[in-house]
Amino acid sequence: MTDPRARRYVKNLRVERDNEALYARLAGLAADPRLARAYRRIAEGERVNALFWESRLRELGADVPPAHPRTRVRVLGALARWFGTGFVMPTVVRLEHADHLETPVDRAGHTDHFVRADQRGRTHRHRAAGGNTLRASVLGANDGLVSNVSLVMGMAGAATGNHAVLLAGLAGLVAGACSMALGEWLSVNSSREFYQAQITERAERLAVAPEEGIRHIAGIYRDKGLGRAKAEHLAEHLAETPRTALDTLVREDLGVDPSELGGSAWSAAVSSLCFFAFGAIFPVAPYFFIVGPNAMFASMGATFVGLCLIAVGTSLFTGRNLAFSIARQFAITAVAAAITFGVGHLLGTAIAG
Repeated sequence: MTDPRARRYVKNLRVERDNEALYARLAGLAADPRLARAYRRIAEGERVNALFWESRLRELGADVPPAHPRTRVRVLGALARWFGTGFVMPTVVRLEHADHLETPVDRAGHTDHFVRADQRGRTHRHRAAGGNTLRASVLGANDGLVSNVSLVMGMAGAATGNHAVLLAGLAGLVAGACSMALGEWLSVNSSREFYQAQITERAERLAVAPEEGIRHIAGIYRDKGLGRAKAEHLAEHLAETPRTALDTLVREDLGVDPSELGGSAWSAAVSSLCFFAFGAIFPVAPYFFIVGPNAMFASMGATFVGLCLIAVGTSLFTGRNLAFSIARQFAITAVAAAITFGVGHLLGTAIAG
């Protein structure tokens, strides 16, 4: 395989085949019928895309490699089987928007290799993946508070002394914040790499088959309500500038700004670290100033203050009543703290003899 185009086509073919195999497995594992149909539609779209690259390889006279899903697909399939599809694809097509995928698309008598209907599901997923900054910040702070108050209460239940509780709380704060920051950094970088690969693949397809790109762009604007003639005229005009055509496809298919690609990984990491630490400091802070049994009660009071602040943020993006948000946050945190306190007390008693 000396032709560099053939090597690129094989790479694109493997990506499409992997995606087809992954979504087909998710469709078989999805408990909700609507979500399963959405996954099957995406898998079908990836199959058509794979056939596109197979035909290009044959036109070059190159051999088409046999289909063989790579390890990544098998591992993700196993994780989805063990923990559910949401564990593998937490941002794939939320159920309340599944009906968008079930709406037939007018293909004007031809097969669109870009598979507009299937990509619509991924557009929602990628936009959701970008996330809402307020939501991510509030949830990060909530994670820090709940996890650290559970740790502090567990140590307090074991009657290890205020000094040990303080050290454990600070260790939990630092470890949890660093873990959240690293996870967020990896997540954003992985998302960026994914988008870059998708953009490269679309640029390749525009160069190889510009007429397909024109039909796809025209279909996008027909879906938006533009008449067929006007949509085709606009698509041809955009296609005169390949960069503009690619920008349109990326924004519509992936739902991202090509100049941003998911935002800054370092900004996301620092934000996660700070907000997790912000939530985690509430149950720990009283142990700096108060000694004896009163420290635990002060920690509980500080935790309640933190819960109220987080509930205010939660109510902003859920639309729920503030009192309801506070009550729910308090109930969840109280249950977690009670469990760890009880377990800590039992372990402390057993170890002490």
